[in-house]
Amino acid sequence: MTNSNYYLETLEQDRFGLRVASRLSDSLDVLPYEISERLRAARMQALGKRKIVVAQTVHNIVHLGGGSSLTFGSNHPKWWGRLATLGPLLLLVVGLIAINLIQDDNHIREIADIDSALLTDDLPPTAYADPGFVHFLKISSSQYK
Repeated sequence: MTNSNYYLETLEQDRFGLRVASRLSDSLDVLPYEISERLRAARMQALGKRKIVVAQTVHNIVHLGGGSSLTFGSNHPKWWGRLATLGPLLLLVVGLIAINLIQDDNHIREIADIDSALLTDDLPPTAYADPGFVHFLKISSSQYK
């Protein structure tokens, strides 16, 4: 569910609630006194049992480059916030180092495979540097296709 769908559903619910409240308020004048008192008592009971939402205010909005961060004051210990920031950063650095090591190892293995193929071949390595031999290989490979 996207945010726009959630917003539209919430808006629909709010509109429906306002229509129902309006209809109930219109017919409030024709109700007998004892029914309106029972409704008032039930309303007070319902309000007493509702969940109380605690709103937390944002103290600062920090803009860093293209992103921003919300800080919630001193409710969270400073060491926990620093640890929460350093953890992903440390994982990123370790991941980048591991990727670099793996790529270097793969590159070294490729070079070693090429060197071993050159050294174990029947031709001397200087033959591959000869322009005439390269031309010969191109012609002979095109004939067999």
